[in-house]
This record gives sequence, structure tokens and C-alpha cells, in this order.
Amino acid sequence: MNVITLRFKVSGFRCSQSYMFLVFLFFSGLILGGCRAVTVPYKAAKGTVKGTYYIVKGAYDLTAGTTKIVYNIGAVTFTVVKAPLDWAFVNEDIDSIDGLPPKEAIRKGRVKNAPYTVKGRKYYPMSVEQAASYEEKGTASWYGYETVRQKGGRMTANGEVFNPEWLTAAHKYLPLPTHVKVTNLENNRSVILRVNDRGPFPSDRNPASVDRIIDVSSGAAKKLGFYKKGLARVKVETIELREEG
Repeated sequence: MNVITLRFKVSGFRCSQSYMFLVFLFFSGLILGGCRAVTVPYKAAKGTVKGTYYIVKGAYDLTAGTTKIVYNIGAVTFTVVKAPLDWAFVNEDIDSIDGLPPKEAIRKGRVKNAPYTVKGRKYYPMSVEQAASYEEKGTASWYGYETVRQKGGRMTANGEVFNPEWLTAAHKYLPLPTHVKVTNLENNRSVILRVNDRGPFPSDRNPASVDRIIDVSSGAAKKLGFYKKGLARVKVETIELREEG
């Protein structure tokens, strides 16, 4: 598992007196390891300001009443379509989102960074502020091509139509949606992806798959050059978007 340890300095408090601090950590799903060390499964460098941003042309968030949007980041066109709620999920192991049945959470708009449960294990996504400075190196896999052979359409964890050829990805902790730059460290190819799904999670056949930091679509894997290989060492970092104008 890719674990990064963040250390916090809390001036003027003893361990036994840091009640509010501990409550905050508890509800954030973090595990307190000693007084000042917190172990989390992702890197969010507090206070980091990135100097690079990407120009986006068009709205990139589905809003109430919107069923389809098309936007561009650089030369890449992204299409986002709201899925019918009777479609099955790409990942059918999600038990609940924000304490609700997954489709009810989608209907109520309570998905973005809400805690969710998969096979009895609860996951606590980052806040939008934490995600702004996220970057991590680890193993990437790809998923979704099997949905082509399945009957009916499939939806992502935030209710968008899944197409294995679109430039999308699944992440356990980033808010949905978030845009990331993924770089294959083995060949230096990179691509911008829309994170709109949850995963990867441990499977019955391969429990170690939980250690992978991102699942990209098969289309993204082709652009990154590891479609045939199946796995790649990558760097994942969130990007800042600025609207044209």
C-alpha cells in the first residue's frame, strides 16, 4: 500500500488534551498513530500552490437539469453524459455512499467527497482543498473494457455514463469529479483524465489490487502505453483548471 505519513505540530496541547483534534481525525477516517503522526493513504501537501494551470473551454460539471456537457482541455475533448439511474455500476461492490444506497446518493447529489463503503470497508475521500495539492507515485491499472460485452449501459460512481474509450479514471480518495495529469514513469507519456469513479479495490482473485493508486480507462491506458502490459508505474497529480476568457 502506498502510505505517506503527514506530521502535524500542535502547539500548546498535550496528547490527552487534544480532544477536538482527535474528533476531527476520527470523522476524517484517519488513524492516529501517536500524538503527532497521522498515517494516510495519499499525499496532500498542505499549503502547496501550483504554478501551472490548464485552460478549459466549456462547462465541465454536470449541474441540476443538465444531461450532457462537452468541454475541451487543450486539444482534448471530454464528453460527459448523465446516466439513467436504472443502469448498473461499473463497480458493483459499492454498498453505500454517505450512508445511502448509491443511486439514492447520486439522485440527491451527495457523492462528491462523501464517505462510502465497499464490501464493509469504509473509505473517506479528501476534501476539495486537500485534493488541490494531491500528487502520488504508484502503480496504475486499467479497467472497463469488459463492459463492452455486458448487456446495457454502465455508470460510474457519480452517475456518469461509462465509456471505456473516454479519458476517465477511478480513484479511491479524490472528489468526484476531479481532473488529474497521469504520467507513465516508464515512457514519460502523460494524459489528462477526468476522475469520475471509485477504485481500484481488492478483488477476490487479486487482493493486492487495492495497493494500486488509480484505475484508468482502457482508452487512457492505450494513450499512456501500458494497455497490453496491464500495469504501469505512474505519477498522478491534480491539475488546476481556469475557464477561457
